Amino acid sequence: MESQRSYKDVMQLFKETDRRMDARLAENERRLAEVRVESERQKRETDRVLAEVGKQIGGLGNRLGDFVEGVVRPGLVRLFRERGLEVRQTLRDLEAKRDGISGQVDLLVVDTDQAVAVEVKSKLATSDVDDHLERLEKFKFLFPQYRETRLLGALAAMVLPDDAVRYAEKRGMFVIGQTGDDAVFLNTPDFQPRIW
Repeated sequence: MESQRSYKDVMQLFKETDRRMDARLAENERRLAEVRVESERQKRETDRVLAEVGKQIGGLGNRLGDFVEGVVRPGLVRLFRERGLEVRQTLRDLEAKRDGISGQVDLLVVDTDQAVAVEVKSKLATSDVDDHLERLEKFKFLFPQYRETRLLGALAAMVLPDDAVRYAEKRGMFVIGQTGDDAVFLNTPDFQPRIW
């Protein structure tokens, strides 16, 4: 009898332990579900904030490019006139698409028989030089009104690492930087631009 009572007590204890464990498991599952819901809400909020920050950064990049163009553009006329190019017109943000090929030029300085396509960057990299070379190669195809024009290339930036400046010059392009409030050529004194 004593054994049976002990057995019943042990069984009762097991049942009570099972009931407590089931209650704890149910409570843990409920809390985990709450954590999942809150985690998903926070993820959606984080995604929304990141998307908004991305838009703001993109807008800042565009404004920085506009700022650099605004600083460079006034000095271009003087610089190129000093180089013998009688500037008759400066055009901004030219875009064209023809036969599935598209292109864009930040600034175009135009004389009667020659023009300079200027790419403006906040910080110049060698990859920007390569991109502008591609732009120059397809320029006359995209802008046929300049087919008979002697085309020159230029890159302008606020930050100009020496390696990018030398790379651009070796590829035949003018490099324009800034000193104080004025735009200046950074090319070597004997630089001769390539004609496209």
